[in-house]
Amino acid sequence: MTVLKVAVILLVIFLGLNYVNPDNWSPFAPNGVTGVLKGVSAVFFAYIGFDALSTTAEECKNPRKDLPKAMILSLVICTVLYVALALVLTGMVSYTKLNVGDPLAFVFGSEGANIPWVAGIIAISAVIALATVFLVFQIGQPRLWMAMSRDGLLPKVFSSIHPKFHTPWFATIVTGLVVAIPALFMNLTEVTDLASIGTLFALLVVCAGGLF
Repeated sequence: MTVLKVAVILLVIFLGLNYVNPDNWSPFAPNGVTGVLKGVSAVFFAYIGFDALSTTAEECKNPRKDLPKAMILSLVICTVLYVALALVLTGMVSYTKLNVGDPLAFVFGSEGANIPWVAGIIAISAVIALATVFLVFQIGQPRLWMAMSRDGLLPKVFSSIHPKFHTPWFATIVTGLVVAIPALFMNLTEVTDLASIGTLFALLVVCAGGLF
């Protein structure tokens, strides 16, 4: 699924390059440094998944060597893809028109390149992309709770390993419920903001603990 998702992103980038109008990049940063910083804080949740790799250390053959490489490589690849995608989108149409629910499909609609079949592919890939994100967090969070359970911070049942699948089954089920139930009632913007704030705070505490 990840390969398919990345393939669609590359398709959008390379197709979109043919419809880029450099005039749309002027002014390049209309809201200045303040606008950039606000944007970074808003989309930080897109990079949260990189630390999920560290939770799979027990399941890696050579975690000391492979995990650092995988984390750095994932950050580099994501950054390159996001920057390239942002440049293409803002080059195809004015940034003022991108305040829509589906900007990728929008730029290939009648307001942009007018390639309906690409918009259809993007709509399908969006569903697949959501599935890959859910899988990543279903891998990471249960293993965090498993480690906390082993340290005595959570009940022992959270560190229970399934005899067949060799995964923390109870923690995985609880994670699914904790995520799914609030998602039915909360606004998407609120969820992403809370995720960004919570992750930034957690990273701040970890870094402070390492320093002091």
